[in-house]
Amino acid sequence: MTLQQLEYIVALDTHRHFVTAARHCFVTQATLSMMIRKLEDELGVRLFDRSRQPVAPTPIGVALVAQARLVLQEARRLTELVSEEQGTVSGELRLGVIPTLAPYLLPRFLPALMSEYPALQVRVTEANTGELIERLEAHTLDAALLATPLERPTLTELPLFYERFYVYAAPEEKLPRKGPIHPDDIDPDRLWLLSEGHCLRTQVLQLCGGQTGPRRLAFETGSLEMLLRLIDTQGGLTIVPELAIDNLSARQQKNVRPFRNPAPVREISLVTSPHYARRKVVEILSATVRAHLPESLRERFKKQVLAPL
Repeated sequence: MTLQQLEYIVALDTHRHFVTAARHCFVTQATLSMMIRKLEDELGVRLFDRSRQPVAPTPIGVALVAQARLVLQEARRLTELVSEEQGTVSGELRLGVIPTLAPYLLPRFLPALMSEYPALQVRVTEANTGELIERLEAHTLDAALLATPLERPTLTELPLFYERFYVYAAPEEKLPRKGPIHPDDIDPDRLWLLSEGHCLRTQVLQLCGGQTGPRRLAFETGSLEMLLRLIDTQGGLTIVPELAIDNLSARQQKNVRPFRNPAPVREISLVTSPHYARRKVVEILSATVRAHLPESLRERFKKQVLAPL
């Protein structure tokens, strides 16, 4: 069994076509097919069902291909770890981020990260929490920026900052005219929510006391910006995270109201597998994110570390 054979089965699983997989591996179809067959003979099992179109892994093939991905990932780490020890940060970083964070946080730190470490290749995936957790556990992502705690023993969380929640409400909403808002002031039936699967939806429901009632206009979206546009045109209110406020227009910022202290917050962490070996990359990424946060969030994090939530 060789790493090259593992590369071949991963390529075939990815592309589900011998010609395409061979082209991806820069070998002939005959070579790729022969090497996969040799691996199957060595293991004593069939990894792919060739009678199907497109080609599909057998049940045992699914498990073995998943393990092959992990082995190849760890093999690549060897050269990357050597480079990091010599002071060069290179290779690929596969980073996930939730949609309620991506448009507000990524533009703050990504330019600096790419400029400071030109040999580092960053591949960003935006998806909801459940999908990113699955990909972290399947080792198809290296790290993810998520709202925590997740309470997953298979993952390691490094808290980066604590982000306050604010109320975004149309001017006609029945809320106290002045001063901060208490969660009890919010009518759950007037709330606009993100679609199922988004952690912010769950956090908002917990904060505001459960499920919302039926409404004439029902709309499901994974975009916080779309919710704000709906509120601007249809009325109602929602809860927005702190970093999103800077992206609002001057008119929209007049619709933002703070919560009464102690204001609700969400913890944002850099989440990895406990077996992720590139600790230098984790240190660099976490330091770069923190360095490009607003000063208020950096100071709050320092205070929370001394006196945790």
